[in-house]
Amino acid sequence: MASPNRSALAALISLPLSLTGTPGGAAETFPSHPIQLIVPAPPGGAADINSRLLASIAEKELGQKILVVNRPGADGAIGMQAMLNAKPDGYTIAGVWNSPMTVTPQTFKVSYGENSYVPIVLSDISPLVYCVMQDFPANDGKAFLQNLKDNPNKYTYGTDGVSGMVHLGAERIFRSTGVKERAIPYNGASETLESFLGGHVDIYGGSIPPILPFVHKGSVKCLMSTSANSIKMLPQAASVSELGIPQDATLLWHAIVAPAQIPPTRLSVLEAAFQAAVRSEQYRNFAARQGEAAVAWGSKQSTEAIRKEYLAFGVVLAELGLDRKDARP
Repeated sequence: MASPNRSALAALISLPLSLTGTPGGAAETFPSHPIQLIVPAPPGGAADINSRLLASIAEKELGQKILVVNRPGADGAIGMQAMLNAKPDGYTIAGVWNSPMTVTPQTFKVSYGENSYVPIVLSDISPLVYCVMQDFPANDGKAFLQNLKDNPNKYTYGTDGVSGMVHLGAERIFRSTGVKERAIPYNGASETLESFLGGHVDIYGGSIPPILPFVHKGSVKCLMSTSANSIKMLPQAASVSELGIPQDATLLWHAIVAPAQIPPTRLSVLEAAFQAAVRSEQYRNFAARQGEAAVAWGSKQSTEAIRKEYLAFGVVLAELGLDRKDARP
């Protein structure tokens, strides 16, 4: 007959790992090993640089390495799906921007939707601007829009592609003000800028940093932005509030997201760490240099903002005939 001590030892050995406080069990401190952060874009772009900086700061808060992996393709859908295919335990997250979240699910057949993920933090926001050469016959936003309205389809504006942020941001304003102009798609702001400076399109549409040197030189003036508030560095650029359409504000943003099924306690840990990273002096200075504002919106506020944008873009995409009919709100 086995001794009482041996019986007790055998019973202890046979206990499930989850009850003995070993990795994966209830006593585990999260995170206990490195986290993978998937960026659905190529190395070197804005989303990649932003995500890598946030990861490097947040890992100090978490006490674990955050390994950044680039999974580009299909306007962010490939990287998003890679994150969602992983176990929703908080060890696989993603660094994203608007398009994969609020545009791609409404324009392409993808296997995820707005309820497949949960934001951890929305780190920064920045407006789009629309700029013309100094000899353009308008010097403020209202005169700019009036000129466009009086000359339908006369002018062209460069965008970041069909259904891209620059395209949708402009069309929200144009459709509210009765403007009809021609959108010319390019592969990002640098290509748009080159074409604009070369005289191939009449209006530059894009982020602030690429166009700012030419504004400072006096060769270009920015007359309209998609921000709800005025921009100190571009006082000529009328905000949507100044144009009388504050509901049509469109902002570029970056965010860190996780699968929707992530345990709430782990979501809270990640949220606190990434909010602290965004609030750091290092990140705030970086964002300011990019013409962005560091905001550190938490999961709840980010969810509301992304949902609102999803619905607004759904309306514009439907009006442009670019949406999946089964994806309409």
